Amino acid sequence: MNVYVIGAGSSGLTCAIVLARRGFKVYVIEQNNKIGKKLLLTGNGRCNYWNENQEITKYHSKDLDIFKIIYNNTKEEVLPFFQSIGIMPRINNGYYYPYSNQAISVVNALVNTAKNLNVKFITEEKVLNLKKTTKWEIITDKNKYLADKVVLAMGSKAYLKNDIYNGYELIKKLGHNLTSIYPALVPLIGDNNFLKDLAGVRSEVILNLYIDKQLKAQEFGEVQFTDRGISGICSFNLSGMINESIAKEKTVEIGINLVPWFKKNKEALIEFLDNQEQVLTNYTLSNILEGFLNYKIVNVILKKIKKDINTKWQEVNKEEVVNILMDFKIKVIGTKDYDNAQICRGGVVLKEINPYTMESLKVKDIYLVGELLDVDGVCGGYNLGFAWMSGIAAGKGIK
Repeated sequence: MNVYVIGAGSSGLTCAIVLARRGFKVYVIEQNNKIGKKLLLTGNGRCNYWNENQEITKYHSKDLDIFKIIYNNTKEEVLPFFQSIGIMPRINNGYYYPYSNQAISVVNALVNTAKNLNVKFITEEKVLNLKKTTKWEIITDKNKYLADKVVLAMGSKAYLKNDIYNGYELIKKLGHNLTSIYPALVPLIGDNNFLKDLAGVRSEVILNLYIDKQLKAQEFGEVQFTDRGISGICSFNLSGMINESIAKEKTVEIGINLVPWFKKNKEALIEFLDNQEQVLTNYTLSNILEGFLNYKIVNVILKKIKKDINTKWQEVNKEEVVNILMDFKIKVIGTKDYDNAQICRGGVVLKEINPYTMESLKVKDIYLVGELLDVDGVCGGYNLGFAWMSGIAAGKGIK
């Protein structure tokens, strides 16, 4: 029996290896000339391939069948799988990286293992259509192939740059339904007069996400301000929800707590600044704030309250200043596009696949894995984690 895997990314390569170890004749079709192209970019080239904290809250899907995929025995097989292909982990607070700290180590391990198992790679061919005769006929822009089983591991249209993506079209031709698709893990675009003044500033903050004025989510971490918005892991984690909300014409704002180290309320912060002024005799408000804030942020605060650098703390509306420090509002009007996104939110409806084998419930002998499905995770090894889990599940599920 032969199996064709369409897509030589994380889930496709994993599935191919599991199948080859079980004795199947496996072929992998990849439209690029380079295998594992997107995998090489993960974790800033370091490849954060797993996280020991596998709480379901780290994943998003519109379907609770995600529980069945993540919490079956496949989760327990990921680390042994990596051990079996020779990857030694470097573990930092539960985050797994290859010990070399290079994504290419993971790509090479996957490819070398597959080749040693006689997996055949067909590169620089784009799959245009799938037809069922006595077998599955795979039609590319150059050839035709016959397969007993087909695994679709084509990923999403995130970060393709100039590549053309047709995975969703192939899925629709097979009769599958897709949820709405949005860029995710992507920088935010804001509407705020002060963003250009903050461009280049990095700061550890708490981000509060307000949708129609209601607090819906919160993230902690470092952000980088750009002349158009906000970048950084904590903002990336909110981007999928933001795009969904904007598509539904909801108002979206980010409230930035610029003093995350201050764990008390606004009244206590006023008292803290009162004490600072007593200790720092003859200091201006600007001098006091620069004790814990980037000077560009301080200048923006002065602009917002319409005061100059010579203004003293006792000369301002204290509540106004503290509100800015603890909840600096930026209206979010969107995010950057798919070419700048690490992943996509949305995909094939999970109810249309068998969550234990990843086989299509619409079309026999077709299997779907990885980012093609309506599953996405936060930053920290979760999206790759789902790729490995779904690839292993399909590799074991094919009979």
